[in-house]
Amino acid sequence: MTGRLVDIETRIETVDKLASVISAMRGIAAARAQEARRHVDSIRIYAETIGEAIGHALSFLPQSDLVLAHDGTGGRRAVILIAAEQGFAGGYSERVFDVAEPLLTDPHDLFLVGERGFLVAEERDHAVHSSVAMIGQAQQATALATQLTETVFDALALGRVTQVCVVHAMPNRSQAARIVTRHLVPFDYSRFPPPASGIAPLITLPPERLLARLVEEYVFSELAEAVMLAFSAENEARMRAMIAAHENVTDTLETLVSTSWRLRQEEITEEIVELSTGAMTAG
Repeated sequence: MTGRLVDIETRIETVDKLASVISAMRGIAAARAQEARRHVDSIRIYAETIGEAIGHALSFLPQSDLVLAHDGTGGRRAVILIAAEQGFAGGYSERVFDVAEPLLTDPHDLFLVGERGFLVAEERDHAVHSSVAMIGQAQQATALATQLTETVFDALALGRVTQVCVVHAMPNRSQAARIVTRHLVPFDYSRFPPPASGIAPLITLPPERLLARLVEEYVFSELAEAVMLAFSAENEARMRAMIAAHENVTDTLETLVSTSWRLRQEEITEEIVELSTGAMTAG
């Protein structure tokens, strides 16, 4: 066997192993994306329940007495940007930053989620106020959303920021993820209609304190949903990248196998010619 044929067959073995790894990564990404989509439904039901409670709580406060917490269209903005934690997701994190760019030109604090986003922030000279790892499993979304909620409400309480928004990707099975911006603070109370029933619920807290707690819980649910949607979108992006990579690897493998067969045929032909020549010489 010639040295070139040995090299080709070694490459075939290596590329074949790479194809197996890519297939496994694609399968893991698909499973994670599907699991995240299931969790989103539960989060939305929870948010709907909190929203109904806010509607009841608002009924205890005259409209004239309702002061929007942290109200104001000016001031410094907290931008929560949810990027990818791991690689092999194409330009996922870059696209999230592209949509967030207008928000990052005004006075702001950038709260970054995802290690890959930190690399993009450095490339684009964006100062990061704080960063945290993106989740690796759907079950971790609650803990991350709790951490983000506490962080931004601490910043609001200190007066460091007056606005809060989150920028994240939305999963889209058929094409690239859509990037959205969700404004969390100032809190929009107009989304919560008064209760249909005229019967006031019993409460044990002052209405203002009850409403403040419900608002914080609703913001938590919005952040939990954003994290879960972004997690699903990141894994869909990785799945698409792995499909493209698998197609390239398959093409490479086919080319190598074809070359291997051709070289092997050439070797066999050369051996037959040598044997025939030797036999004729001996005769």
